[in-house]
Amino acid sequence: MAPAITARYDWILAITTIAFVFSAFGNGANDVANSYATSVAAQTLTMPQVGVLSIITEFVGAVALGARVTDTIKNGIINIDRFQAASNPGTLMLAMGCAEVGSATWLMFATKWGMPVSTTQTIVGALIGVGFATQAGVTWGWESGSVSQVAASWVIAPLIACAFSAIIFGTVKYSVLERADSFKWGMRLIPFYFAVTAAILALFIVVEAPTAPSLEEFGAGNAAGIILGVFFGVLLISYVFFIPFLRRKLEHKDARLRIWHLPLGPLLLRENPPLYFPGKGNEYVKDYYADAHGEVRAKGQELRQRKGTGAHDEEASVGEDIISKKPSPNRSSGDIPSDPEKAKQMENQLQDGVAVPQLSRKRKPEPYERFIVPVKELSWVNPHKYWGYLKFILLQGVTRDVITHDSDRLRDIHSRANRYDDRVEHMWTYCQVISAMMMSIAHGSNDVANAVGPWSAVYQTFREGMVATESPTPIWMLVVAGLLLGLGFWFYGYNIMRAMGNKITQMSPTRGFATELGAAVTVLLASRLGLPVSTTQCLTGALIGTALMNYDVKAVNWRQLGFIFMGWVITLPVAGLIAGLLCVMALNAPHF
Repeated sequence: MAPAITARYDWILAITTIAFVFSAFGNGANDVANSYATSVAAQTLTMPQVGVLSIITEFVGAVALGARVTDTIKNGIINIDRFQAASNPGTLMLAMGCAEVGSATWLMFATKWGMPVSTTQTIVGALIGVGFATQAGVTWGWESGSVSQVAASWVIAPLIACAFSAIIFGTVKYSVLERADSFKWGMRLIPFYFAVTAAILALFIVVEAPTAPSLEEFGAGNAAGIILGVFFGVLLISYVFFIPFLRRKLEHKDARLRIWHLPLGPLLLRENPPLYFPGKGNEYVKDYYADAHGEVRAKGQELRQRKGTGAHDEEASVGEDIISKKPSPNRSSGDIPSDPEKAKQMENQLQDGVAVPQLSRKRKPEPYERFIVPVKELSWVNPHKYWGYLKFILLQGVTRDVITHDSDRLRDIHSRANRYDDRVEHMWTYCQVISAMMMSIAHGSNDVANAVGPWSAVYQTFREGMVATESPTPIWMLVVAGLLLGLGFWFYGYNIMRAMGNKITQMSPTRGFATELGAAVTVLLASRLGLPVSTTQCLTGALIGTALMNYDVKAVNWRQLGFIFMGWVITLPVAGLIAGLLCVMALNAPHF
C-alpha cells in the first residue's frame, strides 16, 4: 500500500508505466536492430533467427548486467536535490513520467520513419527538458554520470569503435582474405578467432556481473586466468569439433551438413559419416554477396584470390563457372548465359571489378503477399483466412526483405568492395553470430536503463512516499524491460534494419564480425564505466571503420550517414522539447 502523500499520484504511475512499455518497445525496435543489422545484411542470420536470438540476448543483458547504468539515468543527469528540498515527491514522479513519455514518443516516430537514432540521447534529452521545466539543476560539470561525460562518450565511443573494427577487419583481411590461398589460411586461423572472440566475451561477462568487484579488486591474475582458460578451452573445442565440421562442409562439399552435426567431431572425417537428420538441398555454402534478387555487386576479388587453389579450381569463381557453363553451387543454371560472347564479356567485367547484374531475378515476397493475398478472397467463416491474418500479425516484422536496396547509387557503392571466397566468409559466420550476440547482450546491459531508469524512479518514489532514486532497481523491472526490447525488434525492428548494414556499405560475414565485435567491445567498456553510450553511434562508427578498409571513401554511403547524423542532432532537442513542454503544462495546469 502506497503512503498517503503519493497514493493520489497513482495516475502518474499508470501513465509512466504505459509510456515505459512504448519506450522499451521503441528502444528494442530502434536499437536492437543495430546489434544484428550486419548479421542479416551479411546473410549470416535470417530475420526470424535474429528475432528469437534478440529476445534471449537482450533479456540476458538487461537482467544480468543492466543495473549499473540504470542508476546513472535515475540519478546522474538532473539534480535530485531540487525535488528532495521541495518535500513533494509527486513533482519528481511527474518529471520522470514526462521524460518517459517524451522518450517513447520520439522513439516510435523515429522508428516509423526508419531513422536510427540514439535511444541514450533520447532519454538524456528528455531528462534535460524536464530539468529545465522543473528548474532542477542539470549536472553539466565533469563528474560521474554528468551530461558532459555522457556527451563526450557520444563523440569518443564512435571513434573508438571505428578504430577497433578497422583493426579487427585488417587482421582478417591481411592474414586470410588477401592471401594467395585464402581458404587454406582461413582453416588455419579460424580456431584462433573463435578462441579470441570467446575469451573477450567471457572476460566482459565476468567483470560486468552486478556482484563483480572492480577490476583492481578482482585482480589481474584472476582476469588473466579466465582469459587464458577460455581461450585455450575454445581453441581445443575448435580443433576437435569445428575443424572436422568445416572440412566436411567446405572441402567435401557436403550439402547435408547442418550445425546440429557439430557434436560428431572427428567422425565427420570419415568417408561416409553417420549424419542424423541430414539437411536437404544441393547448396553447401551460400553466396554471401548476392541480394534477394540474386544479384552480386561486389568486385570480382574472389576470381583473383581462388585461382590455383588445387582441388577447388573447378569452382574457383563466378567468372570461371560462366565460361565453362558449369553452374556454381550458389547459382541456378538460369544465371549462365548461353552465348559464349556474353559469357566472355561477363568474365572481363568481373576481372575489372565491374558490377554485373544477374540474368535471372528473383524477389522475396513481402508479408502481405505471402500471408494475406492467398486468403484475401476467402470467406470470413473459413479458418484459413484467420490463420493467414494471424501469421501476418505475428510474423510481418521478421519476414521482410531488409537486404535488397534497388538503387543505382548503392550498386556503385557495393561494387567498390572486394568480394572474397564464399567458403572463407562462411567460416566467419560462426564468429559473427557470437559477436552479434555479444553486441546484443552489451546493448541490453547498457540501453535497458533508457526505459527502466525513469519508470523505476517513479515506482520507487510512489511506493516509499519520498524521493527514492537511490533505491536499487527491482529485478522484475529488468525482466519486463528485457522482454520488451526483444519484442520491439520482432514486430517493428525491420524499419531500422533496412537503414543499416548494406545501405551503408557492402556487408559480408568477415566485415560483419569485425563491425559487431568492435562495437560490442566499445559498448561493454562504456557500460563497465557507467557511461550510457549510444549503441547506434558505436555500430555506425564501427561500420565506417570496416568500410574504410576498402581504401575507397566511395565505398561508404555518406548520404545515408548524413541522414543518420541528422537524426542524432535533432534527437536531443526534440525529445527535450516534448518532455519539457509536457512537464511545464502539467505543473502549471489548474488544480482542483
